[in-house]
Amino acid sequence: MKQGKAVYQQRMRRRFRVRKRLRGTPERPRLSVTRSHKHVYCQVIDDTSGHTLAAVSTREAALRQGVSHGGNKVAAEAVGKAIAERALAVGVKQVCLDRGSFRYHGRVAALADAARQAGLGL
Repeated sequence: MKQGKAVYQQRMRRRFRVRKRLRGTPERPRLSVTRSHKHVYCQVIDDTSGHTLAAVSTREAALRQGVSHGGNKVAAEAVGKAIAERALAVGVKQVCLDRGSFRYHGRVAALADAARQAGLGL
C-alpha cells in the first residue's frame, strides 16, 4: 500500500508542476491529455470561463470502429486527428499542451504530432 500511495503522490506532484505554467485562455486554450491502459482522452479547455470547447476519446463509437485497441499509439493518432478537426470547427487554431503527469513520449507524443499534422498549432 505504501508504494501505491507514493506513486500516486509522485504523479500528483508532476501534474501540479506541469500545470502551474499552463493556463488556457480564450485565444489559446489548454489541450489536456489523459491516458489509461485501455483508452486515450483529450479535451480543449478554456480555463478563464471553465468550459470544455471540444473533447474526444477512444470510447466514442466513431473512433472505436477504426481502431482495434484504444490504448495504443494508433488510437492516440486517431484521437489527435479528431481533436484537431473538432477544435478547428469551433474556431480554435492554437492550444497549449497539458500532458498532466505523463511524459511527452509514446502515446502522448503520437497524439500531439497527429494534432499538429491535422492543422492544430501546439
